[in-house]
Amino acid sequence: MENDTGTAIAEALGVLLRRTTRVRLHRQLTEGLGPALDELTYPVLSALARTGPHSAADLAPEIGLDRSGTTRRASRLEEAGLIRREPDPADRRAHLLVLTPQGEQAVAELRRRLTARITEGLADWPPGEAEDFARHLRRFTTEGPFA
Repeated sequence: MENDTGTAIAEALGVLLRRTTRVRLHRQLTEGLGPALDELTYPVLSALARTGPHSAADLAPEIGLDRSGTTRRASRLEEAGLIRREPDPADRRAHLLVLTPQGEQAVAELRRRLTARITEGLADWPPGEAEDFARHLRRFTTEGPFA
């Protein structure tokens, strides 16, 4: 029984973590937010919102890219005014990527859209099940095999 549960969870996580699933979701979330914000640049903006200022080199592993790919995407976001580069006080040779107020607004809209999408997807669940799922998912991510 436990093996079946582990298998079911692994298969569901496989769907969620699949690159095509993430790209499709990011494309839908960023639709209409401007040419610089798309499925390619979304991970950079989202990671900066989650982690705070980072260099491109330090942010790259967080989003699954190399430094040059992160830098290219960050440059697009910078040109659009969503992030800016600041000198790194810990390393004068490096720069930190930092969200601008416009970038923070974009993140707020992206989070609003994601929340609405999740809420819509759970609308038909019986009362209490979505709350239970949220509680168990939080526990799984903080105490489970990926913690």
